[in-house]
Amino acid sequence: MYKRVLLKLSGESLGGHEGKGLDTASLDAYATEIATAAKAGLQIAIVNGGGNIFRGLQGVGKGFDRVDGDKMGMLATVINSLALSMFIKDKGVDAKVFTATPMQPIAEYYMRDKAVKVLEEGGVALISGGTGNPFFTTDSGAALRALEIGADALLKGTRVDGVYTADPEKDPNATRYDALTFDEAISKKLKVMDQTAFALCSEGKMPIIVFDMNCPGNLTRLLKGEKVGTLVHV
Repeated sequence: MYKRVLLKLSGESLGGHEGKGLDTASLDAYATEIATAAKAGLQIAIVNGGGNIFRGLQGVGKGFDRVDGDKMGMLATVINSLALSMFIKDKGVDAKVFTATPMQPIAEYYMRDKAVKVLEEGGVALISGGTGNPFFTTDSGAALRALEIGADALLKGTRVDGVYTADPEKDPNATRYDALTFDEAISKKLKVMDQTAFALCSEGKMPIIVFDMNCPGNLTRLLKGEKVGTLVHV
């Protein structure tokens, strides 16, 4: 169903149950899912969050300036991408880390054509550093990169199996949407992705699929066209 996708993973997901630091079991499980899908022919680019290490917005009011805090958050995403890339390579799939700002020799400066070439050659491109600018979340970065590389869909891997009317981890009466439009998601203020990311995807007609990345095989099921998670569309 999809040839090329942008997979957005939260930093907390790489931190295991506590959502902090780097959990090797989580990294290995995600790398297995990603490598399996890549070997099956899916072109995958990845944008990681950095909340397991540092989240700039949460530092405001605790002595951190927002601009410098966001810069620290960008660096956290690079660490996450480097870690995940090593586990993907261990599964027999090439993985290359790109950064939104120059960081040679740590990783290669992001250029769309170079990232697409990695995908076309069967590798995984991990695009880190957000947009390279403060005040933009990694959700917005993921939306931007998905549009740039010509992805068929933006996949947001989470700990829940889709978009709900409320947080299902807090509200037992929350119900799941099978599908909804961007206008509905924005008007209902559903906190799956930020409003900037929704607006970018809506304007660019980029569908978003929110699914449970912790369920083994879900990424491959999406590749096969099975209905997994919640579809957000124009």
